[in-house]
Amino acid sequence: MPKKTLTFSGSIFFTMHIVIYPVMALLCASCGKKETPAPPPPVIEVMEAKPTSVPISTEIMGQLDSPQNVEVRARVEGFVENIRFVEGTEVKQGDLLFELDKKPFLERLAAANGGLAEAKAALNKYEKDVARLAPLAERNAIPRRDLDNALASVEVGKAGVETANARVESAQIDLGYCEIKAPISGLIGAKQVSIGELVGKGQPTLLATMSTLDPIWFYCNISEVDYLKAKEKSAGTGADISSLPLTLILADGSEHKSQGKFVFIDRAVDVKTGTLRMRAEFPNPDKLLRPGMFARVRVSLGSQDNAIVVPQRAIVDLQGRTFAWVVSPEGMATQRAVKLGETIASNVLVAEGLSAGEQIVVEGLQKVREGQAVRIAAEKP
Repeated sequence: MPKKTLTFSGSIFFTMHIVIYPVMALLCASCGKKETPAPPPPVIEVMEAKPTSVPISTEIMGQLDSPQNVEVRARVEGFVENIRFVEGTEVKQGDLLFELDKKPFLERLAAANGGLAEAKAALNKYEKDVARLAPLAERNAIPRRDLDNALASVEVGKAGVETANARVESAQIDLGYCEIKAPISGLIGAKQVSIGELVGKGQPTLLATMSTLDPIWFYCNISEVDYLKAKEKSAGTGADISSLPLTLILADGSEHKSQGKFVFIDRAVDVKTGTLRMRAEFPNPDKLLRPGMFARVRVSLGSQDNAIVVPQRAIVDLQGRTFAWVVSPEGMATQRAVKLGETIASNVLVAEGLSAGEQIVVEGLQKVREGQAVRIAAEKP
């Protein structure tokens, strides 16, 4: 009996030891745990929304062209004998450009002059016949029919002289076409033919192309929506589109030193593209601008007063929503939906959503959460 009692007592003692130890361990662990402190508010940079007057403009893509692009062509058939100009230089109206072989045309002119002389001689004979037969017909010394035939011969002779004169003039014109002169003053391009080449056979051969460069034209196509917006904005400033100052921006980003203006707006919108063709004119005294160049035109539409302008980096565009972060006087960050206007360099015009005096987050946007307290960094010296 004592062995059983001791064995039983030992078993009870061992079981109680196993149960008590985990409970004590949990109590000790619970006593040592501390609460995690809240993170400090994020540090951000802000700017105050201040109303200001900003220039309003828009940019249009287009291409430059000359007011006059003239193709110099051969108007008669012949061999090129001389080329009298330097490619890529300025030439004046009337300057000799090409010479064709004149010998065949001199021969035609000589033949035409010979035919004219024959026609005049025949007319002279017919007129003398009339002068001789007229008195005889009055005295009925000859049949009236002979005089009538002589008078008809005079008319035929006059027609022959006119025809011969026309042939002479045509031969002179063709001979003149052998000297091809500049039809306008301007810059001439590369020659399209060489000395000794046959030109004008079957069709007028292109010899060279000339262009006037001062002024230069800028052509563009704008959508009807943009056109209506431009009309509305220009009307708000009391200006007309044709009088708006234009700045030409070249392919390298530089601006042309002279301003231009619109000189032509097409009468109708192209129904296929939904665009309206417009033309602007720019002075080009140094001949820097050339036909075919691509460029942009900045159209100044006046200025807008009491406008709110913020840096583009302060605007968030997320899943079709455009908003800015505004800090309340209590230091809480809130999303504010905004409607944007024109882009001005690295800034953007806020048409709706912001008021003067509000604090707008410009740095640290990725740290901000809705309704979160924030700390505004000290202004940099």
